[in-house]
Amino acid sequence: RACGARRKSTSASASSSASSSSSSPTSPSPSSSPSPRPTLSGGPRRGTRRRPPQPWQRRRCSSSSSRSKVSKPTPCPPDHISTKFPLSRTSKFNRKNLVLTIHVLCLCCVDATEEEAPLPEHEQVHEKPPPVDDDEEPHRETEEPNSQTEHPIDEASKIVTTAEESAPAKKPACDIQGPWASDVCDLAGGSGGVRIHGSAHTVLVPPTIESGGSNPNPQEWRVLPYSRKHMSGIKEITVRELPTPADAPRCAVTSQVPALVFAMGGLTGNYWHDFSDVMIPLYLQASCFDGEVQLVVTNYQRWYAGKYRHIIARLSRYDVVDMDKDDQVRCFPSAVVGIRMHKEFSIDPAKEPTGHSMPEFTKFLRNVFALPRAAPMRVTAGPSDGKKKPRMMIISRRHPRKLVNVDEVVALAKRIGFEVVIGDPPFNVDVGDFAREVNAADVLMGVHGAGLTNSLFLPTGAVFIQVNPFGKMEHIGEVDFGTPAVDMGLKYMAYSCGTEESTLVDTLGRDHPAVKDPESIHRSGWNKVAEFYLGKQDVKLDLQRFEPVLLKAMAMLRE
Repeated sequence: RACGARRKSTSASASSSASSSSSSPTSPSPSSSPSPRPTLSGGPRRGTRRRPPQPWQRRRCSSSSSRSKVSKPTPCPPDHISTKFPLSRTSKFNRKNLVLTIHVLCLCCVDATEEEAPLPEHEQVHEKPPPVDDDEEPHRETEEPNSQTEHPIDEASKIVTTAEESAPAKKPACDIQGPWASDVCDLAGGSGGVRIHGSAHTVLVPPTIESGGSNPNPQEWRVLPYSRKHMSGIKEITVRELPTPADAPRCAVTSQVPALVFAMGGLTGNYWHDFSDVMIPLYLQASCFDGEVQLVVTNYQRWYAGKYRHIIARLSRYDVVDMDKDDQVRCFPSAVVGIRMHKEFSIDPAKEPTGHSMPEFTKFLRNVFALPRAAPMRVTAGPSDGKKKPRMMIISRRHPRKLVNVDEVVALAKRIGFEVVIGDPPFNVDVGDFAREVNAADVLMGVHGAGLTNSLFLPTGAVFIQVNPFGKMEHIGEVDFGTPAVDMGLKYMAYSCGTEESTLVDTLGRDHPAVKDPESIHRSGWNKVAEFYLGKQDVKLDLQRFEPVLLKAMAMLRE
């Protein structure tokens, strides 16, 4: 909802933001020097001034501004006034009872034995009804009472009662029961804003004006603000609604922008999980704010904030708050607690109301790191002498699942017509520097592993070859990289290693269950699968089997 509200108001706030651009903090352009390491503070980064409140910071437009104005009806004769329908109730209109109330007012001034007469011109309603709120149910037209009804007011009372009974229940602030791998709370500010007490891991939500300034039935949720909500080691956040504004603690720091609370822990440290579990879900949740959001982080990882500082700086113009060490009560106009994962290492546009997709995310990364190529080289037919060759990058591994005959594979690729480079990034590699190397490639190839995460930086339409190690690992490869590659707009191919292409034959022998019967290893559970097929084997490609794959990759670049 926060993203939807932000996007709807983008055009409305464009002019105001342009006039205030000189005083608002700005994110670094792709061509500028690298962004500074995020610091832990409450306000905008040093050297910038806080932006004035934006119209979109009110999570919902004021309902009073969009109501249709109805002319005051002709007073009813005293004998038509019924205690079942107090006239004071006509002072509040909403989408559901607007038309029904008009019917009541018309009936109120008509004799039961006469036909209905149209209202005078000055009393007719000409405005359109207010726009439908996405959170409300569609309006259902109700039959007008017959003008010959013996008790018109009683019939009208029935209509109004039905409309009240059919009003939708209050939507919970936190979605923890949905078909998601993540818990997410979307919190309106209420009186004085959402309170976040970092070291207490508590988020307090005062009642909103729409609720009448009180909440007789406050709720409480316990949320793990990580994309995999069953992950151990993540600090739990308590989200608690308050009965009245008086129950809210005083603000030590007041922010003019919303807060986004999430965790950096979990499986981060693995390059693939860095993006699949945190960066892609964070992009989905934060990008709609156009930098006007403050990140409040539990399980803060300094190395993560440093390694991905360029991306974080583009998502938020404000300093990261280390929630676990922050003992102040911070107040925000609204807040989102949690980040949501659609699927492994990808985005499902059908689940994303803001319309984000993987091609949009990879374009975002190209802008962050100033990557020059959005499309691969197109190979033309004819003699290749003197022509620029398409570049193929082979991702090398230093750990299990190494490509032991990489030199022979390089020679084969060169013979087919590729310029070949070896990509061997260490853990502490500068992400932007290596991203530029990957972006220069037309084909990326490697054995299943975290290094293939660099496919994010390939130009759209490039060729991506994943080598699945022996052991019936095709499904894992498809989920982790195959489907995401297609979602990114890459031309994807998978190559499955046979028994003779695995070093397990040499280390365990042909009669070992891991070699002879991979199905039995899978039946033993994930730990055994990871032990043998991810942790104990290397790969020696059969060049005769693999050559057609490289030939097809070259053909794909001609398409």
